[in-house]
Amino acid sequence: MEKVDVIVVGGGLAGLSAAYGLAQAGLEVMVLERGDYPGAKNVTGGRLYTSVVRDLYPELWEGAPFERAVTREAISMLADGRMATFEIAAEEFGGRRPQSFTVVRAKLDQYLAERTGEAGGMVIPKMKVDALLTEGGSEASGAGGGPGASGADGGPGASGRVIGIRAGEDEIGADVVVVAEGVLGLLSSEAGLRERPAAADTALGYKEVIELPASVIEDRWHLNPGEGAAQLFMGSVTKGMMGGAFLYTNRESISLGIVVGMEQLRSRPDELESWQLLDELKTSPAVAPLIKGGEVIEYSAHAVAEGGIAKVPRLLGDGYVMVGDAAGLSLNALITVRGMDFAIASGYHAAQAIAAAKAAGDTSAAGLAGYERALRESFVLKDLQTAAKVPALLENQRLFTHYPEAVTKLMADIFTIGPGPTEKLSKTGFGGVRRSFLNLATAKDALSFRKI
Repeated sequence: MEKVDVIVVGGGLAGLSAAYGLAQAGLEVMVLERGDYPGAKNVTGGRLYTSVVRDLYPELWEGAPFERAVTREAISMLADGRMATFEIAAEEFGGRRPQSFTVVRAKLDQYLAERTGEAGGMVIPKMKVDALLTEGGSEASGAGGGPGASGADGGPGASGRVIGIRAGEDEIGADVVVVAEGVLGLLSSEAGLRERPAAADTALGYKEVIELPASVIEDRWHLNPGEGAAQLFMGSVTKGMMGGAFLYTNRESISLGIVVGMEQLRSRPDELESWQLLDELKTSPAVAPLIKGGEVIEYSAHAVAEGGIAKVPRLLGDGYVMVGDAAGLSLNALITVRGMDFAIASGYHAAQAIAAAKAAGDTSAAGLAGYERALRESFVLKDLQTAAKVPALLENQRLFTHYPEAVTKLMADIFTIGPGPTEKLSKTGFGGVRRSFLNLATAKDALSFRKI
């Protein structure tokens, strides 16, 4: 069968980052993307922390099609009829080297695909991969499945070494397959490279892109031209379920969405859907004025990995490496949500390791082990390890019910002027703190919070 040096399954940020580096190294690399074009399935709405990836492929970022540099951050707690927002704008967020940008994935992914092609890589859209091929068998199956399972030669379980892919009637061989298929991991789960994702470790995101003129965006979020804002919402927006909402400003649109725990959503007796949560948010006093006059131009739903480092599968084996969402490299750290920077970094380190393994003539698990070593030395696995306790903390329903209610009630009391005499500010404040925070449950929560 036809054979190339490396096949990349998936044309998202992780796969394209790997392919670009491999093409630069002079390897014959083929990216297979099932969408109409890279980014077609990754519709608008996201934020890339460039501060941690700027030194990886520095030549790419000067001309990248970013939307706005995020210079204003806000976190809003919502309860019935109340909202409290903490907001900060800081010069160090922007400047000559901004910390982060909002991005439109359809633009950014296509840009990276074009740069990969210029470097010598092949990017093939509308190509659905149906199975991974393994040594000693035509296709990888679930035999011996489970993350970390390996045969005597270090391959993926009992299936043997990964030697290529099957797409329809076509079989294509490769010395290494880069698995960049995304969070659901259908191919890698079937091949026994990882467990099937569990609903308890996965969230569902529902998102809309709302078109607004640049001048309106800048006026409503108090921004200078080219600057952007990011806002997170928590509390009644998810009706007591783990999750929250997000809003990012693009050049001439905003991305507004809800992320909610999949297990909690599907176990509700009222059959509530994520899009209904977003519809309610859009009509709420907190958001309706911000999107007034806007037109919805895109919508999408997407799975999000929430399991943290404990659910990261084995990252490599004989003839394969796993990158990005397929490897569970996603981080919800309460006030920051990250994934795209992890994807780019994992692709970069995968490319470096594969190039070294090819040069040494050893693409076994031992030959590719430099990939995992590099990830452990990078911010990717270090930051995931730092946040190892966060997934357990997010199981505490009080984060999404009691605290938004308590904080908004306290702030409302402080700013309320009633018909009679007003009590001392200290008495109002301490009374609210004593009522809502000085109790055994809050003390236990504080001890849990110290672990993150």
